[in-house]
Amino acid sequence: MNSRRVSITVLIISIVVAMAAGLFAGGEAIRLIYTDGLRSVLGSRIAREGELLSELERMRGDSALRAVGNNRANAIVYATSRVAPSVVGIVVTQIQVVQNPYAGDNFFDFFFGPNLNPQRYRSIENIGSGFVISADGMIMTNYHVVKNASRLYVNFPDGSRVEGKIVGVDEKSDIAVVSAHGGGYTPASLGNSDKCLIGEWSIALGNPFLNFINDARPTVTVGVISALNRNFAPTEGVYYQGMIQTDASINSGNSGGPLVNSMGEVIGINSFIYTGSAANTGSIGIGFAIPINRAQRVAKELIAHGSRRQVWTGITVQDINRSVASALNYKNSEGVMVVGVKQGGPGESAGIRQGDVIHKMCDRPIMSSADLDGVFIDYFVDDTVDINVIRNGKPVTAELVLREYPKTPGKKQ
Repeated sequence: MNSRRVSITVLIISIVVAMAAGLFAGGEAIRLIYTDGLRSVLGSRIAREGELLSELERMRGDSALRAVGNNRANAIVYATSRVAPSVVGIVVTQIQVVQNPYAGDNFFDFFFGPNLNPQRYRSIENIGSGFVISADGMIMTNYHVVKNASRLYVNFPDGSRVEGKIVGVDEKSDIAVVSAHGGGYTPASLGNSDKCLIGEWSIALGNPFLNFINDARPTVTVGVISALNRNFAPTEGVYYQGMIQTDASINSGNSGGPLVNSMGEVIGINSFIYTGSAANTGSIGIGFAIPINRAQRVAKELIAHGSRRQVWTGITVQDINRSVASALNYKNSEGVMVVGVKQGGPGESAGIRQGDVIHKMCDRPIMSSADLDGVFIDYFVDDTVDINVIRNGKPVTAELVLREYPKTPGKKQ
């Protein structure tokens, strides 16, 4: 009986173990089957997603390249292409006097005589830039580019070279007009310098390498308009007033070339740079251009008359000091006092009287008589200027119509 119970117990345990083993084996088989299938499915999906991502990256890269390519032709490129055909290089042959280093030396004059070594002359070449302002070949540049020119050549971007002729110069405003033989030239588009914006793009064009690489195509530098209406004290008879300041590099040979806005319009004439010291002659990123509005009026005057007609006010003035100001019942010493009014002149017609103190003209303060010439840089014959004076301690305004200075000999007024 006992042996029979043991046999049944063993049988039951064997059946349970077999069932457990079967369940484990079947589950493992099922796990392996489904895991491998899932891995295969997931693997193929991941592969497809990888290929899709690679394709998206490639498409995105192509799109980015296309976007960059489309944006390369930006406003600066457009402005440059618009004005570059009008930019010229100017080569000037100048005659310089070579002084005898011992001339005027009493020791050498005693032994060899003062005229032993007379003055000698030499020819030198100077280069600059300019730009065409009319189809018949009128070209605007700086006066200092063509100063003392005995011969002048104009080099166009297409490689042609013609001899030029000076039409007229205005030393005070540092502007000159040159004509080139022929016609059919491409004039630059002139903008409005009164509408310049501080911080907007500025593009300087010129020919600094004209004599070095025999290539008349202009060099382009880019910056912004750093400031407007910069005024400088007169230098060697030149009045740089209301100048446009830019950080676009203006190099040697760029003088006379155009300063252009992003619309391809000329807004100024590149004229000089600030170097910081006499020891440094290179650009430090501070350059100045003559506003095109002034330059355009000067150019019209030079083309029409061959020179700039001298304006005549018909009044003479002098600086004042504290004692004179006190006698005139004037509260400070800034301004100029009218000491003479020409009979029948513009000043008399405007009602200006002897003893008046001019403290403002054309909305610009007048500190001394030197300021008057700076004001008249922007005014021409037949223009009307507003004058603010103090007369017997009271403010008076007057409108003075400028006339051409009389041709008859006499004292300059």
